[in-house]
Amino acid sequence: MIGLTTKQKSSTTIEVIQHKNGFELFENLMNRKASLAIVGLGYVGLPIALEFAKKMNVIGFDINKQRVDLMKHNIDPSDELESSAFANKTIDFVHEGEKMASAQFYIVAVPTPIDAFKMPDLGPLKGATKSVANVLKKGDYVVFESTVYPGCTDEICVPILEEVSGLKLNKDFKIGYSPERINPGDKKNTIDKIVKIVSGSDSESLDIIAEVYKTIITAGVHKATTIKVAEAAKIVENTQRDINIALMNELSQIFEKAGINTFDVLEAAGTKWNFLKFYPGLVGGHCIGVDPYYLMQRSLNLGHYPTLITAGRKINDDMPSKIAQNILEELKNKGKLPTESKILIMGVTFKENVTDIRNSKVADLVQCLSKYCKTIDVVDPLADSDDVKKHYGFKLKEKSSSNYDVIVCAVSHNEYLNLKEEDFLSMSDKTGLLFDIKGVYRGKIKTMTYKSL
Repeated sequence: MIGLTTKQKSSTTIEVIQHKNGFELFENLMNRKASLAIVGLGYVGLPIALEFAKKMNVIGFDINKQRVDLMKHNIDPSDELESSAFANKTIDFVHEGEKMASAQFYIVAVPTPIDAFKMPDLGPLKGATKSVANVLKKGDYVVFESTVYPGCTDEICVPILEEVSGLKLNKDFKIGYSPERINPGDKKNTIDKIVKIVSGSDSESLDIIAEVYKTIITAGVHKATTIKVAEAAKIVENTQRDINIALMNELSQIFEKAGINTFDVLEAAGTKWNFLKFYPGLVGGHCIGVDPYYLMQRSLNLGHYPTLITAGRKINDDMPSKIAQNILEELKNKGKLPTESKILIMGVTFKENVTDIRNSKVADLVQCLSKYCKTIDVVDPLADSDDVKKHYGFKLKEKSSSNYDVIVCAVSHNEYLNLKEEDFLSMSDKTGLLFDIKGVYRGKIKTMTYKSL
């Protein structure tokens, strides 16, 4: 090392040793001499845990004992995975944090919701980080997958890890950020087929984290330049979708007044090669309807008002109210009183073919209509009625009845796709209104009054 001072030599030697130890950790994971822990076993954490459990020893940790007990019996509490997905996996499901102590590589995949005031709620993330910090050891790695604003990992998570563990970042342990890209209900674009963004607190951690994820991601990994870049990339993905859907929702309001079907317009416009195919609809769930608020809050903290992002959020959040107004106006046009009208809403989950009801905008639609309409029946073949009651205050009907003045197809589950007009007429009559939010039955309804976004 010609030309280096003694201090520089010492520093370089330490870096070489740490880099070697990092690869030793990777080798130990692959040889099952070390364990990987997943913190949070929901829609994101469980699929990741089971993928890694094909290659190495995994500890799956969740604070919900009831969920853990189900997973021990090969049952996915989210109903996304079949029992066969648990077969031949080396995974130990636990609900006590201290049982993660034998792990050396931790992946945090807990929800990052918003509160009642639409402010970021980092409670679950802070709690999970503290659970890891309680068992953190020298040489360990911690990777965060939860969606956050740029800077959150460094500003919120690292101080908790250091304070609780007494260890120092990059000297005693390494961190990284690799945003989740799970798409619930999508059986085609599964976790292994989606390129994984990875980042690390230094060059060593970036390399090691990339190698770990490469073991399960056949599509490959993308190395982000910094943790902040990786955090921003994730939140931009969903903010972009939110704004594009907001544009479609605003267009649908314009075209409704012009007497034009929005889906007909988009079908025609979509014949151009560079037209982006987004559609109007209800924007709920735990990603697109939530993540932009994290970026908005960060933007405000930095002294910038996010005009376009804020406008897009308002348009999408207002859609349940706009749809309710359309339905009430149609009832008025038919000479029917809302208080005496009977409404059926089909679907309550936040999107098609999932059981997840978090941040369901269908529930907001029910709330808007219930201010004027006495009888509103809600059915959904996938949602749990008790969960709906707990979160939104109403229960699901086991099956629809008849004589509905309005039928709203709110969520296009597979079970609904092949319904014909005769099926709707059996629940209504020719004076009834079918409000088809997603345009599933466009061109198929001839007798009833048909409307869509």
